[in-house]
Amino acid sequence: MSEYFSLSDCDVIGFDLDHTLCRYHLKETSRLIYESVARYLVEHKGYDKDLLTLSPATWDFCFKGLVVDLEDGNLVKLAEDGTVLRATHGTHNLSTEEIMKHYGPKREWKHFNSLNTSYTRSAKYYFYDNYFDLPGVLLCARVVDMLHKRGHEVTSDFWKDMLAAIDHNYNTSAFREDAGTYFPSVKRNPGRYLQPCSESVKTWLRSMKNAGKVLLLITSSHSDYCRLVCEHVLGKDFEEMFDIIITNALKPGFFSLVPHQRPFRTLVNDVEDSEGLPCLEKPGWYSQGNWPHLHELLKSMTGKPEPKVVYFGDSMRSDMFPASSYAKWETVMIVEEAEGEGAAAARSAEAPAEPQEKKGKYEDQGMKTPSATSEQWGSYFVDVQRSPGGEEECPRLTWCCHSIHTYSTMAIPSVEAIADLPLDYKFPRFSPDKPRTTGYYPRPPDSLLKWDQSHS
Repeated sequence: MSEYFSLSDCDVIGFDLDHTLCRYHLKETSRLIYESVARYLVEHKGYDKDLLTLSPATWDFCFKGLVVDLEDGNLVKLAEDGTVLRATHGTHNLSTEEIMKHYGPKREWKHFNSLNTSYTRSAKYYFYDNYFDLPGVLLCARVVDMLHKRGHEVTSDFWKDMLAAIDHNYNTSAFREDAGTYFPSVKRNPGRYLQPCSESVKTWLRSMKNAGKVLLLITSSHSDYCRLVCEHVLGKDFEEMFDIIITNALKPGFFSLVPHQRPFRTLVNDVEDSEGLPCLEKPGWYSQGNWPHLHELLKSMTGKPEPKVVYFGDSMRSDMFPASSYAKWETVMIVEEAEGEGAAAARSAEAPAEPQEKKGKYEDQGMKTPSATSEQWGSYFVDVQRSPGGEEECPRLTWCCHSIHTYSTMAIPSVEAIADLPLDYKFPRFSPDKPRTTGYYPRPPDSLLKWDQSHS
């Protein structure tokens, strides 16, 4: 395999929507998601009203890549081999000694092999790997705190309430029915939550299509929400930018399930046809589906027996792992955390940062953006493993960093970062033979650069 990756070599270029083509105002969206789930727990499940009260500093706890152990209510941050680097019970840090008491002298999280080989969820744990999930980290920890305060034992029962709250706010009919808090709020004021794409991104999408590339949009969002988002961030003519749009794709099942388990369906006025399609015969807008049927259509559209596909996404669980493992696609991971570690300064895009006066319109200035490095959890990419007593610190790559290197072709902080580059630009790709810093564009995160220097 070439050590470089170029979009000009690809026949098909696919995108996830949320947090990939569409960037969100993370502070506003996170507050809305937290409130929508917490309000359900308070109003429908009898949880304390204290859950609804947050100070700006509380948001430092929100950190992508954590796993909640549903059997004991602990949240853990993992090294690349499954060692527990940091952990909390509720929102309270566990000391090195407490971590060893829970996870043994080697600090091994017992479900790591299951998670590391499948990236699927379980009745025993939940992996937080995208920004829609993320406020749940904070809420989950505060629920554990609340149960202790009431003198209740922490069991996985609280998780059933969390899932009920998520379903109430995000099920496929919630948008249409104005149910819950999330969709009605975004519909009322999309500009508060969604960032319009820069002109360079729109020009980039059109230029790829004009160059003969097949453009895909594959999102797990339902068609009605997808339309609202796309019209706001790409414009009313967004459908002209893509050859195939697939909504309610229910990733990762889109990649991992066999075709008869998840056929494609046509849509009429955002309602899915009850009859599944035996195959995909032409470009268009579809719902649900599976990659083998899509692959057959792409073969006929490109005239190639094995069309080369690249897919951009932000989720290891839903995008990177399944697209690379099952479909054997090239994958580009959007890692906004890299912006907080130096990548933003090196960005070549024309999209400027939001002016400060506009930022202040909605956002609490004291609130940490969820993509920034956390005081409590540290860096997304690198951490240290502390010895008992804290005298020694051994730098360790996080499991999330290892996963990016293993299942992505390359990683970027946003699509804006590459939209102005020529289509034949050659990006160094991740490789087992190269340093872990190779594969990030426009530059590796600061913590990874320091880690690499200490190991070279």
